[in-house]
Formats: sequence, C-alpha cells, structure tokens
Amino acid sequence: MLGMLNLQGLTRDLSLYLESQVRVGLFGSGVGLSLVLGFGAAYAWYYLSVVAKKPQLVVGGEGLCTFLKKHCPAVTETFYPTLWCWEGRAQTLLRPFITVKPLVHYSNELIKTADGGQISLDWFNNNDNTLYPDASIRPTILLLPGLTGTSRESYILHMIQHSETLGYRCVVFNNRGVGGEELLTPRTYCAANTEDLETVINHVHNMYPEAPFVAAGVSMGGMLLVNYLGKTGRQTPLRGAAIFSAGWEVFESAITLEKPINWVLFNYYLTTCLQAAITRHRHVLEKQFNIDHIMKAKSIREFDTRFTSVMFGYPTNDHYYRDASPCHRVKSIEIPVLCLNALDDVFSPGHAIPVEAAKQNPNVALVLTSYGGHIGFLEGIWPRQQTYMDRIFKQFVKAIIEHGNEILDM
Repeated sequence: MLGMLNLQGLTRDLSLYLESQVRVGLFGSGVGLSLVLGFGAAYAWYYLSVVAKKPQLVVGGEGLCTFLKKHCPAVTETFYPTLWCWEGRAQTLLRPFITVKPLVHYSNELIKTADGGQISLDWFNNNDNTLYPDASIRPTILLLPGLTGTSRESYILHMIQHSETLGYRCVVFNNRGVGGEELLTPRTYCAANTEDLETVINHVHNMYPEAPFVAAGVSMGGMLLVNYLGKTGRQTPLRGAAIFSAGWEVFESAITLEKPINWVLFNYYLTTCLQAAITRHRHVLEKQFNIDHIMKAKSIREFDTRFTSVMFGYPTNDHYYRDASPCHRVKSIEIPVLCLNALDDVFSPGHAIPVEAAKQNPNVALVLTSYGGHIGFLEGIWPRQQTYMDRIFKQFVKAIIEHGNEILDM
C-alpha cells in the first residue's frame, strides 16, 4: 500500500512538473516548447526514414516493368501515408469516414443466370463525355467490390469518378443478394466460384464488342478476378486488370483476422454483415440450410464452414479455402495485371503474398507498400479526395486502354 501511495505521488508530481514546464515554456523558459519541438523532430525523422518509402515493384517480365514505369509512374514514387494515420488498422478503419463519396447516378440492369438466379449490374454510361462520344467504342471498366460491398462503396465511387474524367464507361458487378435485389435461388457467392463473373464479362463484352475492356477488383472482388483470370488464361475479352488489397492465401488471412484485436475490429463485424444478408433472404435459403446454425457463427471462418463451403459443395472448409486462394493461380495469368497490396494489411498478411510466383510470370506486377492497410492507402494531411490506390487505378487503366499495345512490342 505504501509503495502504491509513493507511486501515485510521484506520478502526480511529474504530471504537475510537465504541465508547468509546457505552460511556462511556451511563454517563458522555452523548456516545454523544446520538448514539443523535440518530439516533433523525432516523429518527423521516424516518419521520413521508416514510414514514407517507395513501394516494392515485383515484375516477372522486363516489358511490363518498363511499361509501368513509363505510363504508371506512381508505382515508383514514394508513398507518403497520412502523417497522423499511417498504421494499417487505422488506415483501414478511417478511410470510409474520411474520404468523400462522389455523387454517381447509375442505371440498373438485372441479368439472368443459367440456374435461374439474377445478377444486379449498376451502369455508369458516361454518355456526356466528349472524349468517347461513340458508345460502341467507349472503353468499359468492370468494377468488383469486396466481400460485403456494393456499387455505393466510396472506393468504387472514386474509381468511377476517375474513369469519368477519362471518358470511360463503368459497370459494377454486385454479387448475388448484396446489391438489394431479391435472391431467386438458394445460392449467393464465394471467392472460388467464377461462374457469375464469367456470365457478367461475356454479357458486357457482347453488348460492346468493339470497346476496350478492363476490370478492377477490390479485396474479395480482386480474389475472384484473379481466380477467373487464372482459369481462363488468354480466353478472356479483358485487356488487363487491376487488383487491390486481395487476400492471397485464405488460410493465412483467416489466422490473422482471428487474432483478438483483429477479431474485435474487423472479423466479428464482417461476420454479422454476412449473417444480415442471410436473414434478409431467409425465406429462400432456409429450404436448404440450417439458418439458426449459421447465425451462431462468430467468425468468417465459422460462417464459411457452416454456409459458404456447404453451399458450393466442398467436402470441407479447408477444401474451399484452398480453392479460393488466388495465390495458386498467379502462374496461369496471361494478360497484364497490376496488384497493389500493403504489407501491413491484416486481411492479407505480407508473408502470404505470392512474390515468387509473380517473379515467374511476365504478365503480373506486384506493387507492395510498407503501410496502407486494407483498401486504405490514405495519403496527404487530410485525404478526402484521393488515395494512392485511386492514383494507381487511374494511371493503370489509362495505360492499358491507350497504350496497351506497347507491352506486346517490348
């Protein structure tokens, strides 16, 4: 007890001393100001020497590397994460609240699938642009949101805003049961099954067969896109693709997300979002699934074990996770693909990024930042208008659409 009292007294005396020094220092002795300036200088030194770095550029072929350095200069520029918010979890959590949501007016289209289901597509046709007034040859960008995302996510809206300035048309692929439409069959979606994506890509290409066609996928949307490209090789109408914050190895992602702090911040919330979709479509799904059992899941892994892997016919959830992991299909990609990841992304741990596989494929480029989190990449003092991911997206899709033929000549 005596020791505790002495500690409390010492803490109080130290607090009073520091308060008086800062108060006096600002207007008198300068000791407090020196402390503040010293801390600021130390923080600035740490930020400039440790945090602000050029991304690692891992490219399997010299041609794609030269192409990116010429037409996508952001891949070689120093990335300056937001000074007061550079840690991965902070970037991930704050991005949706900090960045503005551009106003985008969509036209919706529902397309039927072979099994009797339907897919919701949100179109931004950009008919008023003067760069590509002919809709038949206007470049088209297909956008794939994340696990529970829709066309209203801020990162999707920013991609559309940048595409609008370039004169391009955008179409957002909303996964079944997520975009607000009715679920007609007891089937939703997963990262491994690419049937719906193939349906969408063929549908969009058939509508505008002469238009240059590029895709961009974010998080699970990026995983799905890589899995599709690995399966199709060159048998795709896409000229190129951009992948942002993909989870490359699902087992490793699950392990990281199940760490206590990450479970509290991300895992449990996403699980409840997935369960909310189940509740919304309960009248269709309860014919084949034990909904009450699914609603007791406390993590994404438990949800996938009780629902996703069962729905798509996998013997176990481990079988599903291996099939869903896009790291196994990097070697089979045969069109130019740029992949942006932050090494501090808790959804996609850095040690699981397929660096060696990318080095063996001349069509794949990895851009790896030290910081940035999951779909974060905030930069600047007050990053409301644009992120590093937005800049990469704009430069890359423009490069592929307007200069893509150069890759073949390199």
